[in-house]
Amino acid sequence: MADRRLAILRLVALAAFVLGLLALVAATGSLSADRVREWVEGFGPAAPIAFILISASLTVALFPGPLLAGAAGLLFGTALGFPITLCAAVLGASLAFSIARRVGAAPVDALARGRVRVLRDWVGRRGFFSMLMARVAPGMPYTLVNYAAGLTTVRLGTFAAATALGAAPRAFAYTALGGSLGNLRSPAAIVAVCVLAAMAAGGLLVVASERRRAIRAR
Repeated sequence: MADRRLAILRLVALAAFVLGLLALVAATGSLSADRVREWVEGFGPAAPIAFILISASLTVALFPGPLLAGAAGLLFGTALGFPITLCAAVLGASLAFSIARRVGAAPVDALARGRVRVLRDWVGRRGFFSMLMARVAPGMPYTLVNYAAGLTTVRLGTFAAATALGAAPRAFAYTALGGSLGNLRSPAAIVAVCVLAAMAAGGLLVVASERRRAIRAR
């Protein structure tokens, strides 16, 4: 009984930590993509590294990734901004994953029953594919997936690889849009919109296919 209480307390602490970070970001009021851009510009040649570290930290705090990607596009352009955005996204996601894994994975393993246990086991078995599907499925909250994935049995390396592959198209698209704000009819902006549309359609197809597969397996 005591072990169960401790497990619940650890999960409550993790939830409080995440909500506290979100409240802290919201309470600042002035924190925005423009503010991030102003901070980074002061670092001169070290600006790319500064952006990656700041953006990764904000990802842990549930700051919207598209805004950060757009800021990278404005600061560095699409060619340099895209790898910077992707590095920041993967680093931030891995940090959030690691926090959840260290604090909440063991309690979830101890408390999981019924459908929760089945879902957790399925995610663990599918590993890379389950994480990739979470990245490409439309409507999935990117930052919350980072923490949720840490509560599963998926390895960090597998999670990071699936995140890099699944997040790359949207990272490119939002970075390109940020870098093309002055001319949304530019080739880069048009390609970005097409990529977002293709990702939405592809994500729906993947989800529909997996749903049919699950129904057939019953």
